[in-house]
Amino acid sequence: MALLGSIIKKSIALTANIKKLRIVKPAKHQRRVLFKLLKKARKTEFGRSYNFEKIAGIRTLKKEQAIYKDFKETVPIHDYNKMYNLWWVKARNGEKNITWPGKVKYFALSSGTSEAASKAIPVTKAMIKAIHKASIAQIVTLGHFRDLPKETFEKGYLLLGGGTRLNQIDDHFEGDLSGITVGKMPFWFEKFFKPGKAISQEKSWEKKLQEITLNAPNWDVAFVAGVPAWIQILFERIIAFHKVENIHQIWPNLVAFGWGGVSIDPYREGFSKLLDGSKPFYYLETYLASEGFVAYQARPNGHLQMVLNNGIFYEFIPFTEANFDEEGNLKNKPETLMINEVKEHTEYALLMSTCAGAWRYLIGDTIKFVNKKTAEIVITGRTKHFLSLCGEHLSVENMNRAVMEVAEEMQLFIKEFTVIGKKHPPLFAHQWYIGCDNCQDETELARRIDEKIKLLNDDYATERTHALKNVFCKVLPTSVFIDWMKSHGKEGGQHKFPRVLKGKMAEDWEEFIKKI
Repeated sequence: MALLGSIIKKSIALTANIKKLRIVKPAKHQRRVLFKLLKKARKTEFGRSYNFEKIAGIRTLKKEQAIYKDFKETVPIHDYNKMYNLWWVKARNGEKNITWPGKVKYFALSSGTSEAASKAIPVTKAMIKAIHKASIAQIVTLGHFRDLPKETFEKGYLLLGGGTRLNQIDDHFEGDLSGITVGKMPFWFEKFFKPGKAISQEKSWEKKLQEITLNAPNWDVAFVAGVPAWIQILFERIIAFHKVENIHQIWPNLVAFGWGGVSIDPYREGFSKLLDGSKPFYYLETYLASEGFVAYQARPNGHLQMVLNNGIFYEFIPFTEANFDEEGNLKNKPETLMINEVKEHTEYALLMSTCAGAWRYLIGDTIKFVNKKTAEIVITGRTKHFLSLCGEHLSVENMNRAVMEVAEEMQLFIKEFTVIGKKHPPLFAHQWYIGCDNCQDETELARRIDEKIKLLNDDYATERTHALKNVFCKVLPTSVFIDWMKSHGKEGGQHKFPRVLKGKMAEDWEEFIKKI
């Protein structure tokens, strides 16, 4: 009898039903979170500098509603460089009570897809607790999947993430966020966690993949989590090494894949080739950044639902020319909104103030609300991962959809891609690089992607008849993208290939492929 699985499933289903009865009140949750953050941090160096004591004041309903106005008029917006150079570097050097009470023991090294170097983001005890709380909340949503047998909840959970053996620097530790949070997982979860502590501590990504591949038949895995590209690589290795037709012949109870950081659309076709199509398989999206757990998919075929009462206060900047320049840099005095002031289907850049000591922090992601009442969103890209050389306003959302649809039409297996905007005298051009191992016609691929984007984006269609005169496409083996990531020390579960390359990173990429 799967007694534990039965108990877990009944508990999950009951909790999910209770959650259905609750009315989501996004603004109310967020006002309370802001108040708590300000109160908690009021005696830090940052809090004293910006007079958090006065902003929070005496808590009444009227005052609570006015707190945000005072907060945004008093505290400036910070990007990473400003936040780190003025504040976080002190905490990294061991000083206490800088932007959050106490000493910061952990720093997450971000994947750095928008910068040449990784960023060091503080991870406090409060943030680790918040991440675990949100992770459990997502597991609770499995109550919506009624056809899952109770035995499923006693199977293994495979997390393909960063190494849990962190780098100790003076009196703190640094590493991938997944390595930090897995190392602090609840004791009761260790029974289900794969690949287990020993393999998780392995710093060599190649050795970790080898160990997981070798041990795969010894585990009964029901859930996997990680970046889509690396999970596909792992599945391919397991299938090839053990000489089976699909991953379900190794893990017959595999039912769900949790992912985040990129769109799943370009990878769906690839996954379909690695699965037993007769078995149910769910894709569960998460939005877990180095700065905190932002949102998760709460129901089958649903969108990401923001986590609003868990140590993060959000603000939204309309992603328009009034607030951002053509390179994605924030202009002076941008418009900022609270969650009750946003509109559906409008693109916003995300600001976060968190229980890890980030304050009005521009995370770099852009989102749209698809349901304001339930706080459901889609990730549309990054503030600097878009192309607008001449007003075409091409977003990552447009790119992902165009590539997915063209891949389906041409029966291509496209795992990676990136785009570079170029001057092409006398005007401009887009240069696409596509990671595909079965494409024979670059010209046709470029033509179809171009036509798809014209249908998706009116600004792009207009500029294709004016300043954006050419679209080029070069198809490369998928391994080239992986090798470039390796050359930058970004091999591993949390690292994603940037969809748009600019500046030095674009130059480096094109120099790299010349050597092929």
